[in-house]
Amino acid sequence: MTWRTLGLICALLSALGLSACGGGQRQDANEPSGKFTVQVTTASFPASQRLSERTHLVLAVHNVSGKTLPDVAVTICDVTCAYPARPGQGTSATAFSENLQMPGLAHPSRPVWVFDQPPGQCNFGCDASSPGGSGGPGGAVTAYANTWALGRLAPGRTAKFDFGVTAVKPGRHVVAWQVAAGLNGKAQAVLSDGSLPHGTFTVVIHNVPAQTYVNDNGQVVTTTATTP
Repeated sequence: MTWRTLGLICALLSALGLSACGGGQRQDANEPSGKFTVQVTTASFPASQRLSERTHLVLAVHNVSGKTLPDVAVTICDVTCAYPARPGQGTSATAFSENLQMPGLAHPSRPVWVFDQPPGQCNFGCDASSPGGSGGPGGAVTAYANTWALGRLAPGRTAKFDFGVTAVKPGRHVVAWQVAAGLNGKAQAVLSDGSLPHGTFTVVIHNVPAQTYVNDNGQVVTTTATTP
């Protein structure tokens, strides 16, 4: 569920006099309204990958608005972050996953990448490579689908979202992303031309895993797969 969908549901319940979204102060009561201009100074994810290869999707968001962003956030989507998305796309699929179009599945999402390093502070056990780690969502995780937030971002500062993933499904895949200035919809991140900061990565995962060997000089050599 996206924050837009959650907002519509809460508004409907409020109109009906229900309080399923929680009582008391509104979630967005302390979020400033307005547009916050940002630059996406880094947007990288290797276009060619191999099964079992570990890579990083990196997004760096620079605040050029002159105002503090209340809670800079990034959402990762399947194919598109536009709302509404086609069935099986958007945030209906878990981040770095795709939905299987098969009836009767309790949860249709299946990973394209194993998400093993979240952005933000790890805390205990969220990094799959740490002792006792299970690859959890990490300290920057939010209640909104596929969304991570790194908190307030002062003018002139940059927030770096670094997602560590390992490819597990061959083929051609499209990963979409979108930047937000806050989690509740009142604070909007925009580029200098007024458009939303968003984009996509098209990635081909080759079905031949990387082969590593030690040559006669004692150097570790990794071969390059070319078969998709």
